Amino acid sequence: MLRALFIKLSESRSLRAAAERSAIGQRVSSRFVAGTQVEDALRATQAVNQLGSSVSIDNLGENVTNANEARASAQLYHQLLDEIAARKLNANISLKLTHMGLDVDEELARVLVSGLVSKAASTIPRNFVRVDMEGSPYTQRTLDFVYELHRMPGNQGAVGAVIQSYMRRAESDIAKLLAEGIRIRLCKGAYKEPEEIAFRKKSEVDANYVKLMKVLMKSGIYHGLATHDEGIIKEAKAFASRENIPRDAFEFQMLYGIRRDLQCSLVKQGWRMRVYIPFGTEWYPYLMRRLAERPANVLFIAKNLFR
Repeated sequence: MLRALFIKLSESRSLRAAAERSAIGQRVSSRFVAGTQVEDALRATQAVNQLGSSVSIDNLGENVTNANEARASAQLYHQLLDEIAARKLNANISLKLTHMGLDVDEELARVLVSGLVSKAASTIPRNFVRVDMEGSPYTQRTLDFVYELHRMPGNQGAVGAVIQSYMRRAESDIAKLLAEGIRIRLCKGAYKEPEEIAFRKKSEVDANYVKLMKVLMKSGIYHGLATHDEGIIKEAKAFASRENIPRDAFEFQMLYGIRRDLQCSLVKQGWRMRVYIPFGTEWYPYLMRRLAERPANVLFIAKNLFR
């Protein structure tokens, strides 16, 4: 019930406008969002790097309404890639296709994203672009973009996809991505989807996650396991041990501000960890979806707010 509530709240334009302008909203979001400016994200990235974790930086935003907004979003990511290289940070970038203008002009989005992937591929050291997954109306279009980008000369290994374990098609999509050697971030998913295309029960989502996780870990391709679920993390560690999978053959991924203790513990144990650091003014939908994924975060936020 809470999950459905937060997904519904994430779609409310009026609540979003009020929250993003309010002082209390900005205070709540500060735990999970690095700030509003590029420099805020870079500062947070350096701090996380110093703790032994790599980073994926995301400029929050989606569904831009015109070409100029899309170009501005892409230019910001070019700036990020430049700064990551100049400051020698251990970080890559994550982006949404609708933030690059997919709803406005598909060809424009193609040009903008291919430019970023090409830049990441040619940077020294080589960088990487993660194309985030959005709601089901965009699933196939997003995967088609990733396939096309990955097939471009010089781009292999410089672009990856995200698969959500609550989607019933996830197993089939993973098989196709692996056949082309594409890196995958596996997560559970945080959009409202009809039951005919997505698992509803947490037990089903978790079981599918573990099943797909094992496929990825044995694939020989470097993937990211995005989860804060200690039970799933324990299963991944045990599976790696049983199958003699090296600790540097994959990485765990967690969100900025969530389970810092667990992040540090995994690093100390010798596992690879990547922290997803979002920044920007459009933080409201992101925060609501994180609460939908893990309603226990509501109590966590409340405790920090009253402190």
